[in-house]
Amino acid sequence: MNIKKLLVFFLLAFLPIAGIGWFLHSGEASSNMLLTMVLTSACMFFPLVAVVITQLIFKESVLGGLGISFKINRWWFIGWLLMPVFVAVTLGITLLMPGAKWTPDSETLQTAFSQLPAGLGNVWGFVLVSVASGMIAGATINAVFAFGEEIAWRGFLMKEFKGKSFTAASLWIGFIWGLWHAPIILNGHNYPDHPALGVLMMIVFCILLTPILMYFRKKSGSVIVPAIMHGTINALAGINLILVSPSNDLLYGCSGLAGFIALLLINICLYIYDTFISKES
Repeated sequence: MNIKKLLVFFLLAFLPIAGIGWFLHSGEASSNMLLTMVLTSACMFFPLVAVVITQLIFKESVLGGLGISFKINRWWFIGWLLMPVFVAVTLGITLLMPGAKWTPDSETLQTAFSQLPAGLGNVWGFVLVSVASGMIAGATINAVFAFGEEIAWRGFLMKEFKGKSFTAASLWIGFIWGLWHAPIILNGHNYPDHPALGVLMMIVFCILLTPILMYFRKKSGSVIVPAIMHGTINALAGINLILVSPSNDLLYGCSGLAGFIALLLINICLYIYDTFISKES
């Protein structure tokens, strides 16, 4: 593990997002929602730029050895289809929590229903359309943005931490990934009601999600797969928050406690499969 190389990467990856966070906090973008969205979306490409510059500085192939492969196998589809399962399990856990209520008659949903085709203007039609469009977006445009991060976390850092165990690498990469989000989390992203505590929540979320993404990166042999999974989560996560009220960013949804429990269950299932089932087949 090249410590100097890692420090250069961290500096290049963290400084730009810290600058965006400072700009957002200054209030310059607070009245311009489009500018805020553009800036937060652009942040996803900072890790990619950091990887490219770091590789060039240390005279290595720009993106060589980072797992960029378009050789499709079954793990591409399993990983992609696992994401709506994660969202559904999270929704079920959310509804079991104190205070959470299923609200198919909310004003937001009624507005959404009116924009759906005839026969789909109900809660199940909304879910069907949302999941279908989210899956398509997750595997296309969202995956492009997510690739900007994944080439760093599940590409560059997995290569740099290859000397560590899967568990240790997962913890380190998950912690770094979560901490990287801190500047925009402090500005209300994901946890608008608890921005300071949201930093810790995001770190926990990333630590729990990282083993899953690393597992599919290894099984598929491609960093494109975690990019698709990452992009699909981003596309589908909002469904839970629309279907449940009142708002509680610490407990409900994919990045709340309900999502943490769902991710833990998925990690356990993958461990059982990899330890006891796949080796017997």
